[in-house]
Amino acid sequence: MVQIGDTIVSFSIFTEYFCCDPAHCKGICCVEGEAGAPVALDEVEKLEEALPVIEQDMRGEALAVVKEQGVVYNDPDGDLVTSIVNGKDCVFATSDSKGCTLCLIEKAFNEGRFHWRKPISCYLYPARLGKVGDLVSVNFHKWDVCRHAVVKGRREGIRVYEFLKQPFIERFGQEWYDELLVVAEELKAQNYI
Repeated sequence: MVQIGDTIVSFSIFTEYFCCDPAHCKGICCVEGEAGAPVALDEVEKLEEALPVIEQDMRGEALAVVKEQGVVYNDPDGDLVTSIVNGKDCVFATSDSKGCTLCLIEKAFNEGRFHWRKPISCYLYPARLGKVGDLVSVNFHKWDVCRHAVVKGRREGIRVYEFLKQPFIERFGQEWYDELLVVAEELKAQNYI
């Protein structure tokens, strides 16, 4: 691990390859799993603000869940996560005409109808944040549903830190990302990556 500012970054962020491949996975990360996406407390208000913008596009069962329990809940580990439908689908997920699952909030953002993209945990994926004392840990999360993203990343020569450039800058800032690039160059010079 490498410390950058108040973060500890796993070497796998530098060594692993990754590039989302929705043609293969069909956005299954918004559907699979045992809980919703991790949400920071300050993101709950943004999720609630998104509702009037996207509710006409939400599935009826997703709206019913939101009306009953809200946009988030505490999972069995006590973590705050997005509400889910039928024990798996994120309430903010929908399918496009090709059967690919996508985020309604991000869709509204891309169409200029909403000011916020989506929870940072979703934007940062496959990086997962944790805590080590007072530091934030940044780790690569390996998940079988993303195996095609690893293959595509390797084929195109895109490492995790490169794939996540914009989300990393949004979460940690340009200066942090510039330091990350310095570390990457040092690791390349040492033939570590």
